[in-house]
Amino acid sequence: MTVDILTPTYVGLPGSDGSLGIMNNHAALVTTLQAGQVVVRTSGGDQTFDVKGGSVEVLNNVVTVLAE
Repeated sequence: MTVDILTPTYVGLPGSDGSLGIMNNHAALVTTLQAGQVVVRTSGGDQTFDVKGGSVEVLNNVVTVLAE
């Protein structure tokens, strides 16, 4: 399944070494995720997604989350 959320202002992730906050123009990053919640903040409000772990890539203002 693919889910695209356009123009988020913030993405919060449960990183394996602690919480991550991703905003516009964040540096490139690849890391793993632990169980927790992914928070996607847009002008319309926050959306949360429970994950059991996975990985995330941040590159050129695109956040790609691969999670269970």
